[in-house]
Amino acid sequence: MAGSSHETLPKATREEMRDAKLPIAYRDSCANLLIPLNRCRQESYYLPWKCEDERHSYEKCQYVEFKKRVVKMNELREAKEGARSN
Repeated sequence: MAGSSHETLPKATREEMRDAKLPIAYRDSCANLLIPLNRCRQESYYLPWKCEDERHSYEKCQYVEFKKRVVKMNELREAKEGARSN
């Protein structure tokens, strides 16, 4: 899974997230990377030096999603300020 981007993988379906017992808070656009990460963690008894590629892919996805939210929030703020300064 090293080097794969979250855009190339299909999004996890609600059924896949339910079957993987993902908490509701983690059922986002990166869930398709969290499911195999959690499976790897369980299979390797959560050894910190295992599943590094999966963890990096998941964390990068989370960071990219965060950056998108920041941009969207800034756009909303600018639009709101523009509406006020008539």
